[in-house]
Amino acid sequence: MKKENIKELSDKELLDRLYAAEHEYQQEKIQHVISPLDNPAKITQDRKLIARIKTEIRARELNIK
Repeated sequence: MKKENIKELSDKELLDRLYAAEHEYQQEKIQHVISPLDNPAKITQDRKLIARIKTEIRARELNIK
């Protein structure tokens, strides 16, 4: 998901996506420990997506104040 797409989402959608992304990230980490993933770079991509979403949430919090 690109930065432009993230900015278009509502606050509730951002929180839902964040929860889903964090859950998926944790599951992939666990699965990777048990048996190697076909694409281990997916873990890094998920971590970056979580950071992008958290950054947008924080920017919105600062703009409200």
